[in-house]
Amino acid sequence: MSKIDLKFYNNLKSWPFKEAEQIIKRNGGLANFKIPNKGYILLETGYGPSGLPHIGTFGEVVRTTMVRNALMALVNCPTKLIAFSDDMDGLRKVPDNVPNKEMLSGYMGKPLTSVPDPFEKYESFGHHNNAKLRSFLDEFKFDYSFVSSTEQYQSGFFDNTIIEILQNYEKILEIILPTLRKERKSTYSPFLPISKETGDVLQIQIDEYRPNSNSIVYTEPQNNKKEEILVTGGNCKLQWKVDWAMRWMALGVDYEMCGKDLTESVDLASKICKAVGKRSPVNLIYEMFLDEKGEKISKSVGNGISVEEWLRYGSPESLSLFMYQKPKSAKKLFFDVIPKTVDEYISHSNGYEKLDDQKKFDSPVWHIHSGKSSNFKSDITFNSLTNLVSICNTSDKKIIWGFVNQYDATISPNNNPGFDKLIDYSINFYNDFVLPNKKYLNVNNNTKIVFEDIKDVLTNKINKNTSAEDIQTLLYDVGKKHQFENLKDFFKLVYQVLLGQEQGPRLGSFIKLYGVEETIKIIDQKLQNLDNVN
Repeated sequence: MSKIDLKFYNNLKSWPFKEAEQIIKRNGGLANFKIPNKGYILLETGYGPSGLPHIGTFGEVVRTTMVRNALMALVNCPTKLIAFSDDMDGLRKVPDNVPNKEMLSGYMGKPLTSVPDPFEKYESFGHHNNAKLRSFLDEFKFDYSFVSSTEQYQSGFFDNTIIEILQNYEKILEIILPTLRKERKSTYSPFLPISKETGDVLQIQIDEYRPNSNSIVYTEPQNNKKEEILVTGGNCKLQWKVDWAMRWMALGVDYEMCGKDLTESVDLASKICKAVGKRSPVNLIYEMFLDEKGEKISKSVGNGISVEEWLRYGSPESLSLFMYQKPKSAKKLFFDVIPKTVDEYISHSNGYEKLDDQKKFDSPVWHIHSGKSSNFKSDITFNSLTNLVSICNTSDKKIIWGFVNQYDATISPNNNPGFDKLIDYSINFYNDFVLPNKKYLNVNNNTKIVFEDIKDVLTNKINKNTSAEDIQTLLYDVGKKHQFENLKDFFKLVYQVLLGQEQGPRLGSFIKLYGVEETIKIIDQKLQNLDNVN
C-alpha cells in the first residue's frame, strides 16, 4: 500500500479516511502517532456461526478492509484484520436451512462447537459454519486472520481478562442491570457456567462470586447441587455484552463496526471497558438494509438478497461499491438496485484516471481496489447491454458479441474478460427479470406516424459517424414534433413498442450499440404488424 502525500490529509472526505482519522487520533494524532504496545493496529469483524455467512457478513468485512487500507495509506504501522467467530455461544434455535433438524433440536443450549454438524462434514456445527466463513472470505481474497471464541476460551488466552471481569463484577452489574426488564434483573449474571452435567451454556443466577479464588458458585439445574467452578479455562462463557467488552480488551481491538441494532451493546460494552480501566475501540454504527417495501431485511423472513444472487447479476466490485456507499444511511437492497450499481461502478471506473490526485483518494474506485485504479473500462453500460439482449431476445453470447463488435471491433472476450462477464450478467438479468415481464405494445393508427418519423430520421439524418448524443437530440425533436406533453411519454412509447417494457436505456446510446440499420428493421416489422392487424 503506497502512502498518501500528507498535504492531502486535511482534505480527505470519504468515510474510510474519516474512520482511519479516528484511529489515528486515538493513537496520538498524525504528527505524534504511536504504534500500540502490541505492535500493530487491530481491526475486528464479528460473526455469529449459528447461521451461514451472508451479504451482511460480506459488507462488514469489505467496509472494515476499506478502513484498514485508508489507515495504511496514512501511517507507517502494521495492521491486522481478524474475523472473530462467537462459536462458543449456545445453540438457541434450529435454523430452517439445514438438514437433520430433529437431531439438532436435542442440542439446544450447547456451545455451537459441541453441536454435531447436521451436514455431517465437520467436527461440529460451529466448525462447519466457521469453514464456510473462511471459504466465503477467501473467495473474495480478503486479508484476514480467523479467531475462534471456543479456542480462545479453552486455551486460556482470555483468562486474565475474564479474571478482571470477575474482580469488577459489581461495577459491571451496575452498568447492565438498569437496562434489563425486572424479571431478567433477578437472574442476570455476566458469567454463564458450562454445565458439568450436560455441557450446556447455562443462563442461570449465580449464587456467589468469589474473586479471591477466581471462581463462582451456582446451582446445577440437573441435580440441584451447588457447584463451584473456575471462571477460567473455558469453564464459563460471558454474557454477550460483557463478552464483547472482554474480547476488545483481551485482543486489544482498535476498531470494529456493527449494525444499528447493536448500538446499545456497543455503548454498554464501552462502559464496561472503562469500568475495568481499559480502552474501547473506535466504532462505526452502520445502518441496516431494507427491502423494496422499506422493511428491515431478515434472514428468517427471506426478504433479502444473498451474495450468490448478487453475483449472478453483478460483479464483486459492484457489490463492494454498494457497501461503500453511505454506510450510515439505510439503503434498499433488492434486485433492481443491481443494474444501477453496476453502471455506477462502470462510471466511476471510466472516470477515475481523469480525476486529480486529491479526488482519486475519495473515489470509490480507490477504496474498492485497495488504492489502485480499476482495469475495467467500458463505453457500454449494463443497462444498454440488458436491452440489447432484450431486443435480440437471445441468450447466445456470440450474437451479443456480434453487435458489440459492430460498435467497437477492438474488444473481445480475450482482451476484455470483464466485459465478457458483463454480458453474462446482462443475459442472466434479462432471463430472470425482463423476459417474464415483457409486454409489447403494438403500433396503431395514432402512433404510426411517430415511428415513421423515427425511421425517417434514422434513414436520412444519421450516418456511421453520428454520435450517440446527436442521435438522442434528433429523437427528442421527433418527440417535440408530435407534441407529447412530457417527453418521458414519448420515450415510454418507444420502449413499449421496441423492447416490451416501460423503461429503457438512453435511446441514442442504445441505437448506436444495436445499429441504425437493425433498429430500422425492427421499426419496419412493427409497422408491418400494424398492417397485419388491420
